[in-house]
Amino acid sequence: MLAANVVLVLCELALLWRHCAADLCNWHGSGFAGGVDSRIILQVRLRCTQGSVRWIYPGQALRVALEPNLSSARHSAWCIKPWPSLHGTSVFVERGGELELLPGSGNQVFCLRLDGPRWPAIYLQSSPPSDGAWSRHLIGFRYEVLSNRSAAPILGHGGLHASCRPCNDTEVLMAACSSDFVARGSIRKVSHVSAHQTSLVEVVATRVYWQRGSVFERKSATLGSPQHAPSWRGHIHVLLNCHVKTGGGEFLFMGSEHFGEAWLGCAPRFKDFLSVYQTAWAARRNSCDFPLN
Repeated sequence: MLAANVVLVLCELALLWRHCAADLCNWHGSGFAGGVDSRIILQVRLRCTQGSVRWIYPGQALRVALEPNLSSARHSAWCIKPWPSLHGTSVFVERGGELELLPGSGNQVFCLRLDGPRWPAIYLQSSPPSDGAWSRHLIGFRYEVLSNRSAAPILGHGGLHASCRPCNDTEVLMAACSSDFVARGSIRKVSHVSAHQTSLVEVVATRVYWQRGSVFERKSATLGSPQHAPSWRGHIHVLLNCHVKTGGGEFLFMGSEHFGEAWLGCAPRFKDFLSVYQTAWAARRNSCDFPLN
């Protein structure tokens, strides 16, 4: 546990020592400073919904506070994905003035719920080498703010998980409007990763309506393919206990992207989605205009 009488030093002061550099989204800096009190805590404030923290020569402690200019009603959690090099570093979350040690587990994603008007803060604590020989060790993490969207993964014990529950009509319509990716296609292959309790679904899409990142990549047409038509390929994560299987049928895949990975939100059969959407459109209850062609 961090000592109660530690010295707080703002990142702006550390800049005078050329130990840190920051923008609104990312921070990188150094804990190495000859003669600097080892009890010093460098404080960093970030104001974006995603970014990264990189800390080289981690010799004291680092406090990272997230202060995005967002409505808390639309955002539910701050998710952190440590780098593998973070192994051996103590990671604490500050809630209500108290520190809670987070368990270390490789590059496992941790999600911190927003309970109240203030975002939690993260402490990284790394002791300098006992022999005094500093090495060029780099630790850090990536972070994202999770919004309240029906297509987003649910928050499990500490991390992100996809939901296995089928979406109702309202959730399907909302997902079609708010998902990070929406694609029409079929399941080509399913691979199971028992160690992470997840399945990786390979999807062949005939139409990608939109995507925030690069979940689906366009593939050139090949001889022998139907009408030599080009297609899109992508991989989507789901929980292992969802029991996804390879099979026929055309689906509308919708979900969210986090740390470069796609997580499934809703995946109705496309013909069922058309029926739900057209019914809502006739009753003027659709959340947005969806391109049906």
